[in-house]
Amino acid sequence: MADRTAPSCHLRLEWVYGYRGHQCRNNLYYTAAKEIVYFVAGVGVVYNTREHKQKFYLGHNDDIISLALHPERVLVATGQVGKEPYICVWDSYTVQTVSILKDMHTHGIACLAFDLEGQCLVSVGLDSKNTICVWDWRRGKVLAAAPGHTDRIFDISWDLYQPSKLVSCGVKHIKFWSLCGNALTPKRGIFGKTGDLQTILCLACAKDEITYSGALNGDIYVWKGINLLRTIQGAHGSGIFSMNACEEGFATGGRDGCVRLWDLNFKPITVIDLRETDQGYKVARGENSRGLSVRSVCWRGDHILVGTQDSEIFEVVVHDRNKPFLIMQGHCEGELWALAVHPTKPLAMTGSDDRSVRIWSLIDHALIARCNMEEPIRCAAVSTDGIHLALGMKDGSFTVLRVRDMTEVVHVKDRKEAIHELKYSPDGGHLAVGSNDNSVDIYGVVQRYKKVGECIGSNSFITHMDWSTDSKYLQTNDGSGRRLFYRMPSGKEVTNREELKLVQWASWTCVLGPEVNGIWPKYSDINDINSVDGNFNNQVLVTADDYGLVKLFRYPCIKKGAKFKKYLGHSAHITNVRWSHDYQWVITIGGADHSVFQWKFVPERKSKEALHIAPQETLADSNSEESDSDQSDVPEMDSEIEQETQLTYRRQVYKEDLPQLKEQCKGKHRATAMKKKEHAPGSGIKLHFIHGYRGYDCRSNLFYTQTGEIVYHVAAVGVVYNRQQNTQRFYMGHDDDILCLAIHPLKDFVATGQVGRDSSVHIWDTETLKAMSVLKGFHQLGVCTLDFSADGKRLASVGLDDNHTIVLWDWRKGEKLSAMRGSKDKIFIVKINPYLPDKLITAGVKHMKFWHKAGGGLIGRKGNMGKTETMMCAGYGWSEEMVFSGTCTGDICIWRDMFLMKTVKAHDGPVFSMHALEKGFVTGGKDGIVALWDDTFERCLKTYAIKRAVLAPGSKGLLLEDNPSIRAISLGHGHILVGTKNGEILEVDKSGPITLLVQGHMEGEVWGLATHPHLPLCATVSDDKTLRIWDLSPSHCMLAVRKLRKGGRCCCFSPDGKALAVGLNDGSFIIVNADTLEDLVSFHHRKDIISDIRFSPGTGKYLAVASGDSFVDIYNVMSSKRVGVCKGCLNYITHLDWDKRGKLLQVNTAAKEQFFFEAPRGKRQTIPATEVEKVDWSTWTCVLGTSVEGVWPVISEVTEVTAACLSHDKKVLATGDDLGYVKLFRYPVKGKYAKFKRYVAHSTHVTNVRWTHDDSLLVTVGGGDTCLMIWAHEPEGLREFKQCDSEESDFESEDDGGYDSDVTRENEINYTIKALSTNIRPMTGVKPHLQLKEPSVDERQGVVRGSRPPVSRALPQPEKLQTNNVGKKKRPIEDLVLELVFGYRGSDCRNNVHYLNEGADIIYHTASVGIVLNLTTSCQSFYVEHSDDILCLTINQHPKFPNVVATGQVGDNGDMSATSPSIHVWDAMTKQTLSVLRCFHSGGVCSVSFSATGKLLLSVGLDPEHTVTIWKWQEGAKVASRIGHTQRIFVAEFRPDSDTHFVSVGIKHVRFWTLAGRALLSKKGVLSSIEDARMQTMLSVAFGANNLTFTGTISGDVCVWKEHMLVRIVAKAHTGPVFTMYTTLRDGLIVTGGKERPSKDGGALKLWDQELKRCRAFRLETGQIIDCVRSVCRGKGKILVGTRNAEIIEVGEKNAACNILVNGHMDGPIWGLGTHPSRDVFLSAAEDGTVRLWDIPEKKMLNKVNLGHPAQTISYSPEGDMVAIGMKNGEFIILLVASLKIWGKKRDRRSPIQDIRFSPNSRFLAVGSTESAVDFYDLTLGPQLNRINCCRDIPSFVMQMDFSADSSYIQLSTGSYKRLVYEVPSGKQITEQTHIDRITWATWTSVLGDEVVGIWSRNTDKADVICACVSHSGLNIVTGDDFGMVKLFDFPCPEKFAKHKRFLGHSAHLTNVRFTNGDRFVVSAGGDDRSLFVWRCVHAPH
Repeated sequence: MADRTAPSCHLRLEWVYGYRGHQCRNNLYYTAAKEIVYFVAGVGVVYNTREHKQKFYLGHNDDIISLALHPERVLVATGQVGKEPYICVWDSYTVQTVSILKDMHTHGIACLAFDLEGQCLVSVGLDSKNTICVWDWRRGKVLAAAPGHTDRIFDISWDLYQPSKLVSCGVKHIKFWSLCGNALTPKRGIFGKTGDLQTILCLACAKDEITYSGALNGDIYVWKGINLLRTIQGAHGSGIFSMNACEEGFATGGRDGCVRLWDLNFKPITVIDLRETDQGYKVARGENSRGLSVRSVCWRGDHILVGTQDSEIFEVVVHDRNKPFLIMQGHCEGELWALAVHPTKPLAMTGSDDRSVRIWSLIDHALIARCNMEEPIRCAAVSTDGIHLALGMKDGSFTVLRVRDMTEVVHVKDRKEAIHELKYSPDGGHLAVGSNDNSVDIYGVVQRYKKVGECIGSNSFITHMDWSTDSKYLQTNDGSGRRLFYRMPSGKEVTNREELKLVQWASWTCVLGPEVNGIWPKYSDINDINSVDGNFNNQVLVTADDYGLVKLFRYPCIKKGAKFKKYLGHSAHITNVRWSHDYQWVITIGGADHSVFQWKFVPERKSKEALHIAPQETLADSNSEESDSDQSDVPEMDSEIEQETQLTYRRQVYKEDLPQLKEQCKGKHRATAMKKKEHAPGSGIKLHFIHGYRGYDCRSNLFYTQTGEIVYHVAAVGVVYNRQQNTQRFYMGHDDDILCLAIHPLKDFVATGQVGRDSSVHIWDTETLKAMSVLKGFHQLGVCTLDFSADGKRLASVGLDDNHTIVLWDWRKGEKLSAMRGSKDKIFIVKINPYLPDKLITAGVKHMKFWHKAGGGLIGRKGNMGKTETMMCAGYGWSEEMVFSGTCTGDICIWRDMFLMKTVKAHDGPVFSMHALEKGFVTGGKDGIVALWDDTFERCLKTYAIKRAVLAPGSKGLLLEDNPSIRAISLGHGHILVGTKNGEILEVDKSGPITLLVQGHMEGEVWGLATHPHLPLCATVSDDKTLRIWDLSPSHCMLAVRKLRKGGRCCCFSPDGKALAVGLNDGSFIIVNADTLEDLVSFHHRKDIISDIRFSPGTGKYLAVASGDSFVDIYNVMSSKRVGVCKGCLNYITHLDWDKRGKLLQVNTAAKEQFFFEAPRGKRQTIPATEVEKVDWSTWTCVLGTSVEGVWPVISEVTEVTAACLSHDKKVLATGDDLGYVKLFRYPVKGKYAKFKRYVAHSTHVTNVRWTHDDSLLVTVGGGDTCLMIWAHEPEGLREFKQCDSEESDFESEDDGGYDSDVTRENEINYTIKALSTNIRPMTGVKPHLQLKEPSVDERQGVVRGSRPPVSRALPQPEKLQTNNVGKKKRPIEDLVLELVFGYRGSDCRNNVHYLNEGADIIYHTASVGIVLNLTTSCQSFYVEHSDDILCLTINQHPKFPNVVATGQVGDNGDMSATSPSIHVWDAMTKQTLSVLRCFHSGGVCSVSFSATGKLLLSVGLDPEHTVTIWKWQEGAKVASRIGHTQRIFVAEFRPDSDTHFVSVGIKHVRFWTLAGRALLSKKGVLSSIEDARMQTMLSVAFGANNLTFTGTISGDVCVWKEHMLVRIVAKAHTGPVFTMYTTLRDGLIVTGGKERPSKDGGALKLWDQELKRCRAFRLETGQIIDCVRSVCRGKGKILVGTRNAEIIEVGEKNAACNILVNGHMDGPIWGLGTHPSRDVFLSAAEDGTVRLWDIPEKKMLNKVNLGHPAQTISYSPEGDMVAIGMKNGEFIILLVASLKIWGKKRDRRSPIQDIRFSPNSRFLAVGSTESAVDFYDLTLGPQLNRINCCRDIPSFVMQMDFSADSSYIQLSTGSYKRLVYEVPSGKQITEQTHIDRITWATWTSVLGDEVVGIWSRNTDKADVICACVSHSGLNIVTGDDFGMVKLFDFPCPEKFAKHKRFLGHSAHLTNVRFTNGDRFVVSAGGDDRSLFVWRCVHAPH
């Protein structure tokens, strides 16, 4: 039998020839040690030119394509390609990994760059979005990520002179990025007129915001900020691929083969032309050369490194630049296939598709000769005497050269297809040439290569050939996997295999044949091994395959799937491999990577000596994982371990899935859900004691705490057991099986890991039982082992996923530090090195691995152990390199730094647990023996056997068997703590006696449960084949146990308690004496399981026995005979109950049928449902019937109710179900989906529940978790406010406290981003910039407009616009500056007005602007960085962060791009942005809140999940995020004294949240404590001392909560919804604001004491019928109020005086806007039915008139003495300005008036309406306003109107994008264009007309320009559009897409815009934002 292990010799990479110049750039640098770093294939190379040495970095597993050098020039970052590519940061001295960055990119990493300090690294992915990531690379953490561009990005660079700025460039773009918080925000570079928009290939940043970039056409583009400043033309002849900045200046390299040096101002210094060197290989190519192309340059001091496309590296010394020195060469373009080694010298020959053949010296590591051929070369061979070199070509020819001088000997072409293999015979006489024509030709060497034979047996191309030693035979392999033999030299096929038996082969390079069977994996027919070569001397074989692996096997290897050693380095396929002539080296060549690798062969004896040298990191392990043959010498696996390895803990339904399932089911059950339901029961239960310990599949999960209590776990509960008092306390935070437990070194905290779809680890305090931190988001299925580091700061966890992922956490912060796939095999244990917390070990099935942390990853190496054992436990010894592990065979392995030193036999059978002491170890094994050892495992000091005989007297409970398998062991307090597989916890005294502390059932499900009729006892029977009696009174112990022949599923006490009946799984049952457990009788009548068994009540005369084969047998107990059989059930029987008289039986079956039978005969009865309820049942344990229909949950498809039991007082029904819930219902449970209280402690199904005889305890048993849990029943009256662990029912009541229009609107409002807004007006027709213009008369005559002859007979063209009131100095307007905003967003936002600076300023927001208003000067200042509407605002109240504000905005989907929702944190005084947080809250951010310390920020999203997220806003890091609620959350606020507790309120919801580490835990508010309380829609929240929380509701009540329990309701605190509440931090007083009619004693604003008991109401003197307060804030003696009507009011607390600070329109759009002809005042008219007069210098509203109807338009008369207002109902009104009296009104139309205008001579009034009409009125006829005329034939509604200067014409813009001109007052249309061109207009507000085509932009397909206004000077026009932008153009602007400036701030739909007199200001009116913006005009200087 051949040795099946891997060979013991190995290979070491010694040299790599080549450099990757193709498809990569900027990948060649000098390190600090003046070495050169670059990469080739998958290897990072550090090349020392002085010593001619190479070092290799082998941490990648695929092609490296990008490289960046750290500013200190020691560390290197490299990025690779692949499906899950990663970045490695490594040290160029030691070539060891420093950090691994993973899990962000896909496809590959295209560019990398370090910032100036070297703290951050930026990377660009190759995915479709070209994602850009910024990393804190040392921690492996992503700081920010954003989609980079739609097209490829070629280069990225940090701006080294400005912090947090980056530049990226690529296909047709350059982008300038700023990093703030976690947001990367791009601005596109503007090419403008200076240069062409084109592809930018490389970048360098300089001072003063200057960026230099190299373009595809060879120009250098110079940028200033984001604008193109100038270009340096023709810097290179074509594309500039590389640019490198250094102290002296810049170096650029281009496709033209030149390197240019530039000084710091980019003035040229010199040129180095590499095309003129005599060294580059292209020189010899002559005519078909593409010339040299530079891909990378690096300039350091006087040296320049240049890397070319053709895999060459040049070094140039600057002062001697004509002599570049070639320091590295390799093959280029095309694939590399040909490899041959010289027979006597250390030379290798390679030939490639680049048509060159090269000879390499293996000793000097250099290229010594090269020759270019005419054709691509595919194979090579050297003759035996070393004189001739034969080359096979791709075109079917072969050439023979002399090795000495590379001259041609002969060139033969006999074939058409490529020659793939050729070989000389060992005697040197013949050359065999195999081609892709399926044949081998034999040529005679001496006959000048004459063809002497031909082998034609193959039907596929020839792949490999070998000669026999006597040169008489040739064997071939072909592409179809056939192996053939030929006689030589004739080429006749050998068919008789006998004659081949003795043939010796001269070489072995074939991949087929018995000798090399082992190189193929088992059960596979893939042909991906390209080449092999046998080394007969050392009996090893080397293979090369398509996956880039070089493998070393033993030779011969006969059995498939042999073991091997593998080596990475080549990236993709390796095409050929050969041993050198003296077997010192292996040469491998890569196909696509063009590289030649030279490996040193280290034979066996050498490798022993090399052990003390640390092996290179990825030196792949000997018995590497892919080797999958069964090792003959691995012992059989122990049955227990076998069982455990197969447990997957998968669940059909995880508890995490329940919310979604419920939602799905709710839809179906809406109707039933609406019914009024009974309350949940008043009484509750509390977990009191658990019998059980999880030992059967967990290990090392039992410890002493600091205080000497014992902590362990069972089911979903962490248990802290006090052995003095025999009591237990419970950690109930988990919701499924806990699988592992680890204790903190200080023994006060414990970490537990559970099963789950996204399984979590909880770290909790054993004293308070509170969660300190919850870690989740990384492990699937479950967490199987945990370990704390020695300093207690870190925690390691291992998941149950297929890769057994290992995660290292900083558990307090909840941060993942590193993660890595652990192993394919199950991991049983993880341990962190106590001395070096960056190192850890994992051990498990057939492996032991040693890991160390590198950035965000872990690097692992297998322990070298000869044969692979399964490890069950491990621990560190007294020094950092000593490790001890226990195996499944009973040995202890002693390791030193990953080498196995020796093994010690410790136990018979597996060693399951090990615990390290100060001076030794203690171990426990399957043999039931505890052994104490010294610190080196030399001596066993003492052993203790766990036996009944040594149980201490007075020890309670019973040991089930001697020597139970020990699964956990721990020391402390002078004792050894032992946990066994049988579920027992024992304490071993050092002197020997053993005390039993806790015990439970062993593995197997527990179903049978019965409580004693009058004693506090219960009996259980389980599949573990035991029947046990338990004492429920204080001693909590097992009183008796008996082993059964079979497992059992049910049991029952007789009514007198003396007998106990037990049903077994084989169909038999027994009755035993309840005290001694000895048999009384037994019967065996059925084949299937006995599923339930019951004595009849009273005397217990009958016994009913139900079985799985659907019969119930009735026995007479006295006579021991069967007296009846109940037939008629169709299915497995699940439950039985007797009635009180012992006459009637109720039966449930698994098919959900309910039957009744009469005893004793078993006759079936049918009883109507109404009668069933009247029957007096002795017990009720059934789950079917009308009286219990409410116990079935909404999601009954996935879960069964398995058990029920009614209390003896018939008030409370307890149930158990498949999800592990115990629930209590009020009996009878009529109506579906009743309310309940629910408790989680069992992990999976609860199989049975029983009340004790006096209802004082509830006993439950779990199936899979084997637990018996005892719950104390707490009747109604007793419960003071204890933490109740129950959760309320599935359905909230639908009745939520009423309806309110404001709440409904706020809930249903749908926010969209401005970029997606569509037109507000119903326009039709073709947009102006798409209309085809009709030529004018002049143009028809060939005269171009605007180019008239200078001397014209015609009159000069009149002015377009009358410009009388500006004076002589006409100056254009250059810019607009926001001066004032009138408006406040109160209608759908809340809590958004705050005091700043002790009340000197206030802050609020409207549209996308944050406004700070100084109350003394009434000056406003603005924060304008938001790109869309602000929805929420909060201020940081911590003194360390004065004036810090957070605002959240509307956004698109949360893809982290620029339109994603974001939160800005900014300084209210300086307006400086401190952080931007891009979030995944798609839709927008609706609430923000700072924590008590001010460092954390809480945000809530409008996304469908209403996500709740917590941020560290200064770093921009997301701490935690969780789905908030299915319906809208309105507000979430931190408790003012906490950084971890907050409360969220919303539609029928209030939740109390805790931040634990990285997880958010929440509790619903519990209402049950107050009669008839119902969950209402909650709108606001405030806080009081002692954990009080106040929530304001829609009905006007305020709920008061303690923890999460409702304790009181303040009824009708307001008459309408309580929209806002504010907690004053300094005195605890609370302000509430609501919706209320003002009355004598009530008001919409109230100030309350700290408990919300007494209050004082304030009236807001606003004159509204109903006041609706949306925001309150309290300062010193003042209260600030924001209302729904857009007012902000300051109320004095003492005198209740109101002072209105801010006014605004309450409903929009504001369509009407009119500016006064001579003063800086203006009027606005809006949807809210008011007209308001605003004063700009005074910065306030002067007056308002309520019209009672929505107004649409408004206009001043030319003198400013009258105002005309057009209404939405078709009416118009004329007011006198002085008195605001109505002068006249008229209603001639039924539809909205769109525009109204006075003629310049004040005579006419024009009224334009939606009825496509303009009416004229003559004002001189007096106020009765009779219509004198109208314009007809208008194609659509009228939008804007303008009079001509002489009042005789009017122009209209209409809804069909047509502009019309009519005569006044006749109403006649004028169509003659020349006529129209001559009109001078008084005003211009039209968006249509040739003069303004340029205002329409390209992207207005769904949106429009809504309004425009030309300045009084006639030089500018401002426009407003559907996107909410104000734009400033020159007027006229007849060119399409005219240049302009844009000003942001408004929300979507800007409805009107006007210049004030003298062009001093522009006023713009908002549609969606109901706000008026006043912009100051900045005029151009003279």
